[in-house]
Amino acid sequence: MTLDDRFVATLRAITGPSGVVDDPELTHRYRHDWTGRFGTDAPVVVARPATAGDVAAIITQCAQHGVAVVPQGGNTGLVGGSVPLDGELVLSTDRLTGIDALDGTTGLLTARAGTPLAVVQQAAARVGWRYGVDIASRDSATIGGTVATNAGGLHVLRYGATRAQLTGAAFVDGTGARHELSGATLRDNTGYDLAGLLCGSEGTLGIVTDVRVRLVADLPYRTAALLRFDEPRAAAVAVERLRGALASVESAEFFFADGLELVCATFSYPAPFAETAGGYVLVEVADSDDRTVALGTAVDGLPGVSDVAVADDPTGRARLWRYRERHTEAIATVGIPHKLDVALPPGSLAEFVDRVPGVIDAVDPDARVWLFGHGGEASVHVNVTGPDAADDATDDAVLDLVVAMGGSISAEHGIGRAKRGRLDLVRAPADRALRQRLRAAFDPHGIMNPGVLTGSS
Repeated sequence: MTLDDRFVATLRAITGPSGVVDDPELTHRYRHDWTGRFGTDAPVVVARPATAGDVAAIITQCAQHGVAVVPQGGNTGLVGGSVPLDGELVLSTDRLTGIDALDGTTGLLTARAGTPLAVVQQAAARVGWRYGVDIASRDSATIGGTVATNAGGLHVLRYGATRAQLTGAAFVDGTGARHELSGATLRDNTGYDLAGLLCGSEGTLGIVTDVRVRLVADLPYRTAALLRFDEPRAAAVAVERLRGALASVESAEFFFADGLELVCATFSYPAPFAETAGGYVLVEVADSDDRTVALGTAVDGLPGVSDVAVADDPTGRARLWRYRERHTEAIATVGIPHKLDVALPPGSLAEFVDRVPGVIDAVDPDARVWLFGHGGEASVHVNVTGPDAADDATDDAVLDLVVAMGGSISAEHGIGRAKRGRLDLVRAPADRALRQRLRAAFDPHGIMNPGVLTGSS
């Protein structure tokens, strides 16, 4: 159904006048994703509900009138999963914000879906806890969006992805029905884990309105070390070894000289060492006691380390982390990137790092590839600049290599629109059919983010 004036008037009656945005100048940020690769210039309507009841009323109307819905949080996704490319109604969680419950004794927190991740982290810190998920887009990404994508991020090595933090949720399914999944206990084995199922569903099973998570201990001693290796391959080997070398390791990230040099040039940072060539590993440990000596022992056991910088204070750690965290922003200054987050079987990260530049060069000699990621889990963010936004040739080449090596075509960003036509690379027909039946149970009218994940390509 076309979003005509009558339907838009119905939305305004539900949300109030400020709850609907349809001025083209004001909807630009809802129509285009962060990368600039996915978007539309066609007019769209954005509904901004302020309560879970508003969400239910909106979805009820959409189900009755056959209006497709794209849920959107901070719109920091990288696979085109939260933009309205086919005229869908955008359901934004802009106004669904706030911390509803926070227990400093038990370490349980409840937040509304549109609450930025950084706000959740700050709330946890105020009562002496931490939230186990952290990503570079923390100031914009929302807690509901991280649930929808099962975000992993910088500390997944120690705490797991979002699904491991989730104890409960409230959501609205594709019929407009509301569901409350308690989360009052830390363990609940009473049948299907519906909250866990929502996590990573990319808005295809329902709209998350509230999230309940467990927090983790705020460990007082933290030390970060940036390691440089003359040989890039040595960095890829070393970062995987750290997972078993340190019980206190919280993060083990990697990147290479070209990415470092781009970050330094883009943001006018000084290089961390006199020599920049090679590969880099950024490792951070955290514990109730100082583990700097243990970190030093582990680093001494890594072959090929050429330079080391260590910091155990917040300012110094932030100075080291900026070389890794600002890769995404720096790469965006070069051109519209093709972003592929992939995972390799443990032990094969170095082989992939060796092979992927040649695979891309064979398809597009003018393309540039930028590699970085969560090396402790053999998870790689492959960024390719140069090809046209609509040219998928390099994407196909990278994903074919990943599959040939027994890896996953999506480590954490999800499938979205970018990879929906490639699910047959990793999912058998019976598997895809089962997922479609599951999706239909939550969304019998087929209105919930129909263009992503298991949608037809």
